[in-house]
Amino acid sequence: MLGLIDAIVFIHSLLARALLLYAVLLGIWGTYLYFRRAAVTGGFRSSFLILGGVIAVQGIAGLVVLAAGHRPTEILHIVYGAFAVLFIPGVYLYAHGGTPRREAIFLAGAAWVVSVAFFRGFATG
Repeated sequence: MLGLIDAIVFIHSLLARALLLYAVLLGIWGTYLYFRRAAVTGGFRSSFLILGGVIAVQGIAGLVVLAAGHRPTEILHIVYGAFAVLFIPGVYLYAHGGTPRREAIFLAGAAWVVSVAFFRGFATG
């Protein structure tokens, strides 16, 4: 059983790095669209939704690790994770249906904000 938990801890750590990079890339892409005064593309929207889905998988892995008795160094680690799980779909629903420029800035901003949350998640261990 310990080997399985170690594997999940490894996956949780690996996904955290991938999510940080992915969120930064989405932030750059969305910022580019905003400053170009371009509408958010279907590819950007689907990439944003993928971010939300992978964050949910990351959260489930974190809950499994927590249930197995592994505790983060600081409780803020869990707060940052819960924030990301709720924030990304919330911003998507809020921004969807607005003007194209508004949608671009909200989704890009959300990607940047969640990037900071992921980075802080690393810092809190």
